[in-house]
Amino acid sequence: MELKRVVVTGLGALTPLGNDVPSTWEAMLNGVSGAGPITHFDASKFKTQFACELKGFDVSQFIERKEARKMDPYAQYAMVVAEQAVKDSGLDLEKEDMSRIGVIWGSGIGGLTTFQQEVISFSEGGQNPRFNPFFIPKMIADIAAGHISIKYGMMGPNYATVAACASSAVALVDAFNNIRLGKATAMLAGGSEACIVESGVGGFNSLQALSTRNDDPKTASRPFDKDRDGFVMGEGAGCIVLEELEHAKARGAKIYAEFIGGGLSADAHHMTAPHPEGLGAALVMRNTLEDAGVKPEEVDAINMHGTSTPLGDIAEVKAVQEVFGEHAYNININSTKSMTGHLLGAAGAVEALSVILSIDNGIVPPTINHFTDDEYFDPKLNFTFGKAQHRTVNMAMSNTFGFGGHNACVLFKKYQD
Repeated sequence: MELKRVVVTGLGALTPLGNDVPSTWEAMLNGVSGAGPITHFDASKFKTQFACELKGFDVSQFIERKEARKMDPYAQYAMVVAEQAVKDSGLDLEKEDMSRIGVIWGSGIGGLTTFQQEVISFSEGGQNPRFNPFFIPKMIADIAAGHISIKYGMMGPNYATVAACASSAVALVDAFNNIRLGKATAMLAGGSEACIVESGVGGFNSLQALSTRNDDPKTASRPFDKDRDGFVMGEGAGCIVLEELEHAKARGAKIYAEFIGGGLSADAHHMTAPHPEGLGAALVMRNTLEDAGVKPEEVDAINMHGTSTPLGDIAEVKAVQEVFGEHAYNININSTKSMTGHLLGAAGAVEALSVILSIDNGIVPPTINHFTDDEYFDPKLNFTFGKAQHRTVNMAMSNTFGFGGHNACVLFKKYQD
């Protein structure tokens, strides 16, 4: 069968850099760090006392208080960015066949805040333990997709993808496939995460995964720097409206970019560590290029997974050099996690959004916080250190990898009729 073409027509973002797409994008281009001391709880006893939190976010400005109380923060974030993306897309839902529009949403953990609160409440309950009747529906990782579909009446494919930090990239790949196979006309795809709570920070600290640079949070996320010491936890959400090309053209939609390929793979190596040679990372990029039917030499930019971990950054760069060969020197490599921190299950959507905007605007955001070259990395590679770089971006890729060895990659190009 002939596969349908899929385009991006709407974007929504809620990140440590801004509470919408324009403010997030402007901060990325200006190299702003979203890191700071944790305010959600008293972190003074923790190894890591900082994170990339949302700034000035008040859920009551977006969701009626009674309804918001039925949602974990991760679902609240999802609802906010979905509304932004639908509005940005210009879709007139009253005129659409809602059985042909669906929602696929990723979250690595789901309602961790709710789970923690309910367990603490139970442990302090004495002889009369009580649970909130919304405990389970607030906690489960699929409920964000459910809330979005209920709000808009979207009756197409509706489910959650859980693949640790690759969760929302997997959601994008699945949504892409649903449209190009003719099973949907449009899809809302993305992810959200809200894990800056005691159990989230404490759990990642126990894995020795987080940076402990408490004296200088804003420079703690330093992908590809010799002195990187772990990732910086972030929170937030990203949503992308994907649409079948002919449907988008018929209604005169703005088209940001064309979604041309998606790939998945597994490291099949270790529970939390990447394959040291980047075998799974190389495989997922090759799968994506093959899926799109393009050559490695056509890719202009890659938003790397780039978490600022000692092993992960090395493995990913090895994979890029293996897949792209000499062309790797012509690619703008960057890691927006240097600014947003690691949004866990939401990372894939927010970082895909970044490469879409790079294509649309002809500029690649920087990798900030580079101070010392690492001898493991070829100095001829362009890591986009320090400041954004203007260039024509015809095709751009985004990588996301997760605990369990889950790898996902998405590829977009400049739209041409």
